[in-house]
Amino acid sequence: MGTKRILMTLGMAIAGVLLVIIAFTTWYTVDESEQAMVVTFGKAGAPVTDSGLHFKLPWPIQSAEILSKETFSLQFGFKQDKGGELVSYDKETKMITGDEYIVLADLNVQWKIIEPQKYLFNATNPEEILHDATSASIRSIIGSSQIDAALTDGKAEIEAQTRELLTALIDKYDIGIGIQGVQLQDVELPNAEVRAAFTAVTDARETKESKKNEAQKYVNQKMSEAKGEVEAIKSVAVGQKTARIEQAIGDVALFKDLHAEYATNKEITRQRLILETLEQVLPKTKIYIMNDQGETVKYLPLQQLENQTPPVTEPKTEGGSN
Repeated sequence: MGTKRILMTLGMAIAGVLLVIIAFTTWYTVDESEQAMVVTFGKAGAPVTDSGLHFKLPWPIQSAEILSKETFSLQFGFKQDKGGELVSYDKETKMITGDEYIVLADLNVQWKIIEPQKYLFNATNPEEILHDATSASIRSIIGSSQIDAALTDGKAEIEAQTRELLTALIDKYDIGIGIQGVQLQDVELPNAEVRAAFTAVTDARETKESKKNEAQKYVNQKMSEAKGEVEAIKSVAVGQKTARIEQAIGDVALFKDLHAEYATNKEITRQRLILETLEQVLPKTKIYIMNDQGETVKYLPLQQLENQTPPVTEPKTEGGSN
């Protein structure tokens, strides 16, 4: 009688446990930001993405794995502690550039679960694989980059190449993860002394470029001024050319008139031309006209009369002198 009661009690306890298991393992809820995977005796079914209450067979026949549909962030080389402070891991971020400089590079990788079945069953720890793949990718890209590109204007290209390489590795590993983005946080030299030296070099390079720009600006200004002077000289030359041509045309017309006059009165015209030429050549010389016998010909000295100043006459007063 005692044994029967014990068996009945044990049976009721087992039934109660089974009822509890059935009550708590035959349903599950999926939030809007989640997705579920129902596993039947270790075999995964289709993903469940509809939010709300869902039912399944009790454990251990079926189990539900709830996974997030949101984007995760992998922090490589740094972490944020509970107080909000950033903690760096220099050993993890220290790497060598293509021109053999040591830099510290940390980055942030955005990723999400795109294939829940592969995420759950193709790898024991997908996030660790992602971390290792991130390390391999950034080290490979930094190792083929120059220090100037890594520290200045080449960061965008390094990010793009790192994302491309990391995506290729994750696709090869086939762990159900999709890379959404890669963002470099900091790329810097390992100590303050080296950073100061590199900053000095960078400043010198910027000064060089500034001086080159100023020199080019000066060259452009002088070229513009020279072109202006050339145009001015050409304009003056064209004006002088036109004046010379007009003068030549006038001289030709004058010569034609003289030639016509000469044809009418040769002797008189010849003598007049000789006298005019002498006046032009010897403007201040007195001219004496000689005859064939070598005697001076008397003539009215008009030039002397012209140069004489006429006498000043005093005005007469009425009534005569006193």
